[in-house]
Amino acid sequence: MGFMNSYCVAFLCIIVLLPALCHGGDYYSSRATYYGSPDCLGTPTGACGFGEYGRTVNDGQVSGVSSLYRGGSGCGACYQVRCTVPEHCTEEGTKVVVTDYGEGDKTDFVLSTAAYGRLARPYMAEHLFAYGVVDVEFKRIPCKYNYNLLFLVQAHSRYPGYLALVPLYQPGAYDITAIEVWQEDCKQWRPMRKPSGAVFDMTDPPLGALTLRFQGTVYGYGDSSFWVQLTNVIPSEWKAGYTYDTGISA
Repeated sequence: MGFMNSYCVAFLCIIVLLPALCHGGDYYSSRATYYGSPDCLGTPTGACGFGEYGRTVNDGQVSGVSSLYRGGSGCGACYQVRCTVPEHCTEEGTKVVVTDYGEGDKTDFVLSTAAYGRLARPYMAEHLFAYGVVDVEFKRIPCKYNYNLLFLVQAHSRYPGYLALVPLYQPGAYDITAIEVWQEDCKQWRPMRKPSGAVFDMTDPPLGALTLRFQGTVYGYGDSSFWVQLTNVIPSEWKAGYTYDTGISA
């Protein structure tokens, strides 16, 4: 499989270029609202399938989105969101991670309470919450974490016959739009299915350590795509509920 090394080289080039491409882009006008939760954080039952990660990632500054959901490919994307009521809103706004699908009153963002509150100037949050829905500006920004990209084996996976993966701590400003698994005996890539949200699954995955490749798609710059190979990233005796480190970081 020596030919696959070209994917790794291409990936390194793209990782270098992505920050330059994705910072400083134009803001787009929209509207945002919020949803309540007992602790003001996200929800573990979001449409992306992130579970508890979707509740606490980015300190609970998360959002459901509508048109930006893109059939689940938009899960894990990061956005800078700022409201446009000068007397109540900060200039910076908040940085959110997409963890759910959500529709409001002509809104692109349904923010967690924690994220919505961060839009406000000091002592102005009460006024902002009273609006319920606010006009905002937003732009896509690269995600940056103190963690590498991980693959979570979902809890309902069943070794060895059914494998469901969810990418966590996705860096950069690209969507993961496809995942394929290398089938050594057939010398071919097998595509994983995308049943919902950020979940990719497969029945009867190959035995042994799994080599994957994922497709990243960058929108807004000619909608370019690239592939990244991850050799033996999932161990031969993978376990449901475990996460596996790809070594990829922002």
